[in-house]
Amino acid sequence: MNRIKEILKEKGITQTWLADKTNKSYTTINEYARNVRQPSVEDLYEIADILQVQATDLLVNKKTKND
Repeated sequence: MNRIKEILKEKGITQTWLADKTNKSYTTINEYARNVRQPSVEDLYEIADILQVQATDLLVNKKTKND
């Protein structure tokens, strides 16, 4: 699970903008943001770099997640 949607909201960035920066389709970014699909490790690092966060900031720690 990832936190891409949360980070985008925190930074006031749209999924469309991220799609443009990553050269991915809006649909792909939207699927990442909704956790329907997970980015590859390479894509995760690219997204983190673009958003100026650590790749680990985009990940959900399941051990601390309240279910």
